[in-house]
Amino acid sequence: MLKISERLIQVAELVPKGSRLIDVGTDHGYVPIWLLQNGRIPSAIAMDVNKGPLMRAEENRDRYGFTDVMELRLSNGLEKVKPGEGDAVLIAGMGGPLMIRIIEEGRENAGGVSSWVLQPQSEIPSVRRYLIEHGFRIVQEIMLKDEGKYYMAMCAVPGESEPWKDIEYLFGKYLLEQQHPVLAEFIEKEWRLYEKIQTQLTETNQTETARYQEVKAYLCALEQAKTYNQQTL
Repeated sequence: MLKISERLIQVAELVPKGSRLIDVGTDHGYVPIWLLQNGRIPSAIAMDVNKGPLMRAEENRDRYGFTDVMELRLSNGLEKVKPGEGDAVLIAGMGGPLMIRIIEEGRENAGGVSSWVLQPQSEIPSVRRYLIEHGFRIVQEIMLKDEGKYYMAMCAVPGESEPWKDIEYLFGKYLLEQQHPVLAEFIEKEWRLYEKIQTQLTETNQTETARYQEVKAYLCALEQAKTYNQQTL
């Protein structure tokens, strides 16, 4: 059996059972192989923009015996997908701006997809905002810590959604509502760090700088996050 990291397992488990998966940026093909091994999906299209990762994915696919149910495609984003070929799209391990571009440019190709599982590595608030403002509903969010790093992933479905508050885009509406323990840990860590930065800026007479205002605003957002459930009662 293929073993994958806790981070990848958490992301993989967001893919709805029984979905025909489209994995964008598959790299070694680990996630679709793990899902196939565990009987969670019937088939997968694994894609990457580079030949090297796709060759490694092919080796792994063949080693684990999924040649007939896991197709490999050299593709820039969702370029080589046709409408109706999949039920769920997985995009993980890339920056938020690239992820947004892939969704924007490939959404028409992915006609018929009912679930989008996303794990952006940067600019997560921008990804949330893009989804809410472009005909998606975020229905699930997870956050985890793996090897000292914090990761967030979400599942979105097509459909209109009420706009979120700025604090919800920043930290995740459902994570805040759940008082998610990993988010709480992250907020406390950020609070301690940015309090130190604010103190250093104050001691060096930089209270009029743009950096100081940024730090002050972020500390305010962290305070809002701490008291989120009290605010929404």
